[in-house]
Amino acid sequence: MIMSEPLELQAQRPYALDQLTMLQSQIMQTIQGMVVLRARIEKQRRSNIEAARDTYTELDRARGRLIEQLSKSELFLLEMEEYPLAAAADQLRRGLAGFNLMSMGYKPIYEVLAKFAASFPTGQKTNAAIVGRLMNNIKLGYYPTDPDHISLLLRGIHFPEGVTTNLFDPCCGCGKALRQLAQGNNCYAYGVELDESRAEEAQTRLHRVGFGSFFHSQISREAFHVLFLNPPYLSVLTEGGSRVRSEKQFLVQSIRTLMLGGLLIYIVPYYRLTPDICKILAENFSDLSVWKFTSGEFARFHQAVVLGLRRKPTEDDETADRLGAQTLTPEMIPCITELEENRYVLPDVAKAVEVFRGERFNEKELERQLTRSGSFTRLLHAKSALDSTEKHPLLPLSIGQIGLIGGSGMINGLIECDTPHIIKGRIVKIKNVEREEQFDQRGNHIGAEVHEVISNKMIFNVLTPNGFLALS
Repeated sequence: MIMSEPLELQAQRPYALDQLTMLQSQIMQTIQGMVVLRARIEKQRRSNIEAARDTYTELDRARGRLIEQLSKSELFLLEMEEYPLAAAADQLRRGLAGFNLMSMGYKPIYEVLAKFAASFPTGQKTNAAIVGRLMNNIKLGYYPTDPDHISLLLRGIHFPEGVTTNLFDPCCGCGKALRQLAQGNNCYAYGVELDESRAEEAQTRLHRVGFGSFFHSQISREAFHVLFLNPPYLSVLTEGGSRVRSEKQFLVQSIRTLMLGGLLIYIVPYYRLTPDICKILAENFSDLSVWKFTSGEFARFHQAVVLGLRRKPTEDDETADRLGAQTLTPEMIPCITELEENRYVLPDVAKAVEVFRGERFNEKELERQLTRSGSFTRLLHAKSALDSTEKHPLLPLSIGQIGLIGGSGMINGLIECDTPHIIKGRIVKIKNVEREEQFDQRGNHIGAEVHEVISNKMIFNVLTPNGFLALS
């Protein structure tokens, strides 16, 4: 079924969808440029052989760009579950690599690539069922990590004895994954979740949950021993109107919450470990390793997990290149079942999370915190000497104060005094209309101005033993 892009995808949608739209245009521009360059070579061969050689070099570079564009297309088509198109991208890439650039057969190549690019699932031509699944029930790209893989991750982590460790997930979903990591390991689990229904569910599993966007939350820096990051795989709008990869944005912004020596657990599709992501990881983490999920999960979602210990920022191009090489050849990525036991040792340092506030006010979280507060409990149950005595105003009430109190209803009811009575005060609005006739200099009537004045009137209804009274 083909349909226009749904409204809910305008602000956020699969990153792959944006990239395929861009690659569609780039592929056509590149092949058109190659056709022009080949014609130019043919013309230059007759008059300027050196210029022809330079143009050939330019043509070869264009082929390299086209091969790269086809490689990227294959990965994003896999993500969009367009498997026949992904296979076609691979065939075209291989064929183009062996293509004789001096051939005169550019027309068939152009026609095939044009047909291929026109078949991309873009914003105007998208499989609604696939996009709907990718948007996770329009729940913001939520792909929870299954318990089996959490168990495999746990095997590779050594938790320090006698130290309470802090775990943080900036997009925690319903909190199941983080709860499993924390359970039985003397941990405090903190999470932030944008979706309110999932955040409420997470509150039943985690120690603290912030409601709303992580990017607008207030959270202590360098306070957490573990940063568990399984971000949504979406393209999102920034305040400036540009689109960014949400998993990159989450990585950059959440690093600062992790203490030095703390463990990053970063779960993304392997092809999202692009050179810029690899550079960020290599600069900020030591002992980096990449592990692909088990065969079934990897075949479905192509997920891999990156593990590393935070360090002070240091350039490390060699590590970045190594990570990038693994992503280009996923068969080089070892399976997570091979992760060594206790490979990563968490810092043996206790740290308090002094600041943890979500973007939105959370009444349930406030209730939980107040319940835990000894000061608040004492305040609620504190007894004052004034509670057992009759209290009077320090000064007699003025007429105006009596009117305000009576109108508010605070003295309604039975009044015990020398002459017991029942009183009910209320305020009614009174509208007075004033008409001012208008005359000209000669005394001729030219109209009238009408003014409405609205005022409040205090009324007391009093029931006495001697009858009913209405006072105003």
